[in-house]
Amino acid sequence: MGFKRLRKVISRWVGFALLVAVALLAAGCGKDGGQGAAQGAVIATDGQVLGEGGKAFSLTVADLDGNEIHAEIHTDEETVGDALEALGVIAGEDSPTGIYVKSVNGITADYDKDGSYWAFYVDGEYAQTGVGSTPAEDGGDYAFRAEKA
Repeated sequence: MGFKRLRKVISRWVGFALLVAVALLAAGCGKDGGQGAAQGAVIATDGQVLGEGGKAFSLTVADLDGNEIHAEIHTDEETVGDALEALGVIAGEDSPTGIYVKSVNGITADYDKDGSYWAFYVDGEYAQTGVGSTPAEDGGDYAFRAEKA
């Protein structure tokens, strides 16, 4: 009798442990892997001031429909990319040339899906450097514009 009861108790504990493991696995699948903002999450609204620091620059984000928001970013980070990543405004993948930006202000541009991508501009001109290597300059004017190939 003792063996059957022990087997029943062990069986229940194993079942409980499996249930907990599945629940934890399912909860982990919902995370963004440290890539910044969650999909669809709006970080900045028009006219908003984000961050703290000794430098301030303006950021414009324009989606494919032409909707724009303008925000002011305050930072002590060295690059625009570092400042925007720290605030969760941009997210993407590491590449040999720096971050490949896939999401800006919660809006994803997916080149493989529809040919859209995020173009980075400095003072109204198409940037000659990536966001990760562009110095964050006090008074600078930066923009991300969703475009299609």
